[in-house]
Order: sequence, then C-alpha cells, then structure tokens
Amino acid sequence: MSMGKVYPDAAAALAGVLRDGMVIHSGGFGLCGIPALLIEAIRDSGVKDLTVVSNNAGIDDAGLGLLLKTRQIRKMISSYVGENAEFARQFLAGELEIEFNPQGTLAERIRAGGAGIPAFFTKTGVGTEVAKGKETREFDGETYVMERGIFADLAIIHAYMGDTEGNLVYRKTARNFNPMMATAARMTIVQVEHLVQPGQIDPDHVHTAGIFTKRMIVCPAGYEKRIEQRTLRKRPAAAAAGTESLA
Repeated sequence: MSMGKVYPDAAAALAGVLRDGMVIHSGGFGLCGIPALLIEAIRDSGVKDLTVVSNNAGIDDAGLGLLLKTRQIRKMISSYVGENAEFARQFLAGELEIEFNPQGTLAERIRAGGAGIPAFFTKTGVGTEVAKGKETREFDGETYVMERGIFADLAIIHAYMGDTEGNLVYRKTARNFNPMMATAARMTIVQVEHLVQPGQIDPDHVHTAGIFTKRMIVCPAGYEKRIEQRTLRKRPAAAAAGTESLA
C-alpha cells in the first residue's frame, strides 16, 4: 500500500491513525495552504468528537467547514472564524466549544508544543477575557499570563514540494501555520503538490525536515487550490490611440 513515506491517497495515509476524540492540527490560513485532500478524507472516515487546532475554520463549503457541516468537530482552538456562517451558528447555539486565542499566541502555543515547552508567559491578553482562569505572574514589574503549549495527536499539512524522505518546502503565504504544526504532533501527514527525489531540494531551502514527516500523499493533476476572496488590482483605462505622451 505504500512506498516508504509515500502513500497512494489520503484515505490510505490516514488508515489506522484516526480515532474519535483526537486532537488534530490543521495547517492553513483561510483557504491558503490548507490540506484539503486530508480534510476530505477525515470527513469521509466518519471520525467524530474531534478537537481541531487551526487559525480558522475555512468557509462553509470548503476546508474545515466540511467537518463542521457533518458535525465531526466538538471543539475548535482558533484565532479567527469570521468567514464561516455554520461555525457562528453552532457556536451561538451552544453546539460547538471554542477556545479563542490571539493569533500570535496560538502560533507560539503550537511552536512550544513542538519544542517540548509545556507552558510560557506572554503579555498578550492580560486584563482581558483571554486571561480569565489562567495563571498570571509578575516579571520585571509587568504582568504576564501563562499559556500552555499544544501537542496534537495528528497534524495534517500542505506543502508545495517534498522529497520522498519527507523534507518539505512551503510556498509564500501558504507556509503560515504549517511548519510549526508539522513539529507538534505524534503523527504528521503531508499532502504535497510536487514530489521529488532526495537531493533535488537544496538543503538550505528545506523548511520542515523529513524527520517530522511520517506519511505523505501527492496532490493529483488538476488539484484545485481555492481562493477565499479574489481581489484584483484595477487597471488604468487604456490611453486613447495617438494621445500617448512622448515626454
């Protein structure tokens, strides 16, 4: 079924890994850099009562919005969820548990989990709802709130390129939460757009070392990377023929 770390499809890569009640890191920001194929396979598996750590929950018909629609997510640990109407509906109806985090705090909680740091102190959120019920401490005359690192059962990741040893390269803003999540889980499964052989990626260009990647799949030809909101720069009107300035 597999050749080393490379598996034939998302269902095969997730086989024997998924279970009810697990904690999952899901990379991406909006729809940018999300592991869409792995999310769809999780939906199709029927696993439930999931706690999902992700910057946000996609949109209603894409990304993690698919798992919200099927009610497979019990709790979200997120920073921003404003693009998903079903998320808002479930939250306001008391059907979904949410743990909100400032975006930088969420990123650091994940990074800390991968680095083996169980907790850290930050000034972000002191004196607000974010700090309620959490330990605070004084350092150099300033108040800090303690945040716990997050280490997941499974991380699902999207990368632009990977070799068969699992070394990964991310592309531009699709890097976002993916690198830190890849280090912070017992099992990291990656979907890559382009698979190459060992030695074909310059070592200086590797963002995630292969030691963190346990299983991989390759996105099929024609894989659609959806855009959450398409914004185009307005082009100036074409100059009238013969009126262009030669100055």
